[in-house]
Amino acid sequence: MERSACNMLLLVGCVGMLLMLSEQGSAEQHAVGGKQGWDESTDFDSWASGQTFKVGDTLVFKYSPLHNVAEVGSESEYKNCDVGSATNSMSDGNSVVKLTKVGTRYFACGTPGHCGQGMKVKITTVSADSSPSSPSSSSSPSSSSSSTTPTSTSSTSGATCVSASFVFGAAFLVMGYLMQLLC
Repeated sequence: MERSACNMLLLVGCVGMLLMLSEQGSAEQHAVGGKQGWDESTDFDSWASGQTFKVGDTLVFKYSPLHNVAEVGSESEYKNCDVGSATNSMSDGNSVVKLTKVGTRYFACGTPGHCGQGMKVKITTVSADSSPSSPSSSSSPSSSSSSTTPTSTSSTSGATCVSASFVFGAAFLVMGYLMQLLC
């Protein structure tokens, strides 16, 4: 292969990987409930108020077999814990929900009595280009669940960034090696 064609191919490959990395790096995974997860002991209102949910982010519900996740279609169903006509029901213990559009979504545990005990969360998603509303400034030092939750989210985001950087680095090395072989 001609040397200039090899260089052009390498440049195009690098730009493509950078674009994929920037898209992957901007989306976050939110472990619903933080370290406590999807459980009756979690204060979901406090947890959600310390988060900024953007289009492209994902919610990860981790829970025991005693629980499930039901997405309900309206605020009325959410407030009344009416999970009978849920738009989505999940029970695998590690449910992932992608936030694909701006708006509010409602989730509750369908196990009898759990939603009434507060095992429900309202998620308001903003556009991906919205600026974050500083989760650490909304948490109060006196509330233990609020102050630990942003740390949990930060470590999840950090893990995503490290993972994306590792994937990018490995792909770059492989591409460089292949270019040496071809050119």
